Amino acid sequence: MNEENTPLLSPKAKRRILSVLALAGFFLLWEAVCLATGVSDLVLPRPSQIAGVLVEKMPLLWPHTVQTLYTTVTGFVLGVLVGIVVGVIIGSSRLAYDVAYPLLVGFSSIPKVAVVPIFVVWFGAGTMPAILTSLVISIFPVVVNVATGLANTEPELEDVLKVLGASKGDVLWNVGLPRALPYLFASLKIAITLSFVGTVLSETVAANKGIGNVMMIASGNFDVPLVFAGLFILAVLGVALYAISALVEVRLTGWAQRKNDMAMA
Repeated sequence: MNEENTPLLSPKAKRRILSVLALAGFFLLWEAVCLATGVSDLVLPRPSQIAGVLVEKMPLLWPHTVQTLYTTVTGFVLGVLVGIVVGVIIGSSRLAYDVAYPLLVGFSSIPKVAVVPIFVVWFGAGTMPAILTSLVISIFPVVVNVATGLANTEPELEDVLKVLGASKGDVLWNVGLPRALPYLFASLKIAITLSFVGTVLSETVAANKGIGNVMMIASGNFDVPLVFAGLFILAVLGVALYAISALVEVRLTGWAQRKNDMAMA
């Protein structure tokens, strides 16, 4: 192959460079607009001011960051485990689907801010209400996607395995769950962002520690740069956990990613 025709950068590397440039351009445009319009810091602080706050107050923000990350990950993991169990039950039984699915839809329709006071009454203010809020808000997408993945298993394949002597549990473990993995990881990407919403929501209402609590106090003191610094920390944590989920997804469901990778190459 002629070396002159060999591209210097792979398509994947080009996409990453464009992504970084787009992100840098966004912050540069933000900075330029704030400087050009002279907008007040109380309305929209500049990225450079937010960065200065992060550098200056990171020793104080770090314990709150760790608390929010711990609460979110704990609630997310528990929510995923519960969601997988319920999703398997609903996806494997038509009776369970008819009975439990309406209850799940009704519960997921309740604004989670309404259940935080109940958790506070039951467990007191602090970490537990935040974990529970993160848990309940992340269950529904996992249940729906796992149940959908199991329901999409080909009946013909199940019939062939049963003829060969496989039990219903064997079919579920060897066929149903592997087929549901792409659906599961799709739900994890949604659930992790929802988990942060639940955690911060609870921290602003019933906690004395965490990024949500910092943002609430900062907004009360009209310290808008600190509020935006908290938002930036939450965004970084969310992107990091999303990236971890995507990496695990590629490792476990590479067979379902090939066409997408070829299309994007």
